[in-house]
Amino acid sequence: QVELVESGGGSVQPGGSLRLSCVASGFTFTYYAIGWFRLAPGKEREGVACIDSRSEHTIYGDSVKGRFTVSRDNSKNTVYLQMDNLKPEDTAVYYCAATPLIRFSLVESVYDYWGQGIQVTVSS
Repeated sequence: QVELVESGGGSVQPGGSLRLSCVASGFTFTYYAIGWFRLAPGKEREGVACIDSRSEHTIYGDSVKGRFTVSRDNSKNTVYLQMDNLKPEDTAVYYCAATPLIRFSLVESVYDYWGQGIQVTVSS
């Protein structure tokens, strides 16, 4: 059974940091790229970042470049999203998702497996 489980969300003040984790199971982790997406109220789901299986390539959405960093630890089947200098507009439900390496991109429609999502709230 394929499963992606996010953790590490919560509430933080503007300028603060959070690190999200995504633990995967039920599929061959190293065959897949992992992406992070987010959904804010009243907006479409947005691609945040993605990483290939060997951590050689990453892609970031324009709104998070320079503030967020994606990484992975294949020995733990885990992908991380380090979020620094958080802004109120980063408030959203964050999802991790998996796509076969051949479809490596931040295009939501190519992702096969999705986690349940986790809330991140940035507010003073």
